[in-house]
Amino acid sequence: MRDLLVVTESGLYCEQGDFYIDPWRRVPRAVITHAHADHARAGCDRYLCATEGKLVLRSRIGGGSPIDTLRRGESVSINGVKVSLHPAGHLLGSAQVRVEHGGTTWVVTGDYKLHHDPTCAAFEHVPCDVFVTESTFGLPVYRWQSPDHIAAEINAWWRANRDAGRTSVLLAYALGKAQRLTAMVDPSIGPIVAHGAVMKLVEAYRASGVRLPPIDRVPPRARRVGDGRALVIAPPSVLGSSWLNLFGESSVAMASGWMMLRGVRRRRGFDKGFAVSDHADFPGLLAAIDATGARRVLATHGFSDSLARYLRESRGLDASVLPTRFTGEAPLDDAATAEDDEAYTADTPPSHDASGDDDLTTEAP
Repeated sequence: MRDLLVVTESGLYCEQGDFYIDPWRRVPRAVITHAHADHARAGCDRYLCATEGKLVLRSRIGGGSPIDTLRRGESVSINGVKVSLHPAGHLLGSAQVRVEHGGTTWVVTGDYKLHHDPTCAAFEHVPCDVFVTESTFGLPVYRWQSPDHIAAEINAWWRANRDAGRTSVLLAYALGKAQRLTAMVDPSIGPIVAHGAVMKLVEAYRASGVRLPPIDRVPPRARRVGDGRALVIAPPSVLGSSWLNLFGESSVAMASGWMMLRGVRRRRGFDKGFAVSDHADFPGLLAAIDATGARRVLATHGFSDSLARYLRESRGLDASVLPTRFTGEAPLDDAATAEDDEAYTADTPPSHDASGDDDLTTEAP
């Protein structure tokens, strides 16, 4: 029997329903798990996403193509295939796609996390026969501390910098991570300002009903914003650019799951690294997989070979790798810092001025 979902040259395809999930190129009908550029391609004829993610998706793909939406608990029939969207906990509007046809149910997670995040709906465990899971941090070494612990670390770093008159610059991906961090930190320490690429998504979050603390755009020719008291949130692409010179004496930190690796922190020369991720850690991946009751698991985006092997040998599951053009969120090497979200592809790298307020959404290798 042919699988309900198959990999084609355009991505994961449902032949019975004639639609794609997170297609790799322009297609007539795309069901989107979330608005990161390695999952949401501009130029498709029609999109379907979770209701709360519509404004964020529109900000990423631009105008023109219609975007249909589904509320939580709502389903739609697409050419006889039942489709519903369930919270993935990755960022605002992120969803797992449940596809049911002929007595078989698949769930495609996109990216997900199980830790609490006040800026998006919590991950929902969805029973299924076949579970397609990301594996960005699919090795046992990756185990996150609680969000409260990380928030306390960030606040302590910011407070110490403020007391010393240094501006605190926190690098984080512009969509999802940046908004989550603003909701985690203590705004009583000082003012929060953000790069234009971050502010564009902050505005989309607010328009979608997400409550965030006061955040101002960095002025064009700022100098010592907030007299060294400010927390500046910016995409990793500003690293090494003249834009960082706007703030005088500063301390630069990176917020990423890869900050668990001391070698990455040393190579990039960050003053501080905070191991906070919008992806599930290894225990989180296993918990999500176990809760589905699925006997077949397809791993993609990341350490897929290692995770699939572990699931076969330790869980006795029918586990294999689902091929993809994308690797998911990559460690912060020179290519990774040229981009503002988790899009690392085989496409030609972009050229842009990281010091500007452009959206920085073009994909890099």
